[in-house]
Amino acid sequence: MSAGDQAAIGPLDVTRVMAALPHRYPMLLVDRVEEIIPHRSIRAVKAVTINEGFFQGHFPGRPIMPGVLIVEALAQAAGVLAVESLGLAGSGKLVYFMAIEEAKFRAPVEPGVLLGLQVEVVQMRGKICKFAGRAMIGETLAAEARFTAMIADPPAA
Repeated sequence: MSAGDQAAIGPLDVTRVMAALPHRYPMLLVDRVEEIIPHRSIRAVKAVTINEGFFQGHFPGRPIMPGVLIVEALAQAAGVLAVESLGLAGSGKLVYFMAIEEAKFRAPVEPGVLLGLQVEVVQMRGKICKFAGRAMIGETLAAEARFTAMIADPPAA
């Protein structure tokens, strides 16, 4: 079976997301995965609530999710896609950012929205993966970025 012939996976609840990622509250930014097409794409969701700690200071009176955290949410979705595609969920492997390119922020992300995370594989070569991601609020593009990541063992203790 070729990578293009693999069946879609999903939905995945937060427990399965946590099996794929080492992130935990308050840094876990993927709440649910709607669908993974291995080696191709992922559709995931981040429920943005007023209870998020960053809203206390960003910005008082006008809470907006920081752009860097939107890109981090896209990267975490890409991490789930990578480890699920490669059969590494639960292996302890980490997905590290190597580069972020062409990040653009189109609309503010405010409390009370479901932020759709759509990530596609641009290239997978060994342990290096390139992705293109889009963060959506309904049909509105909130942010987009291209990024590169590396799958590796965690640093020695």
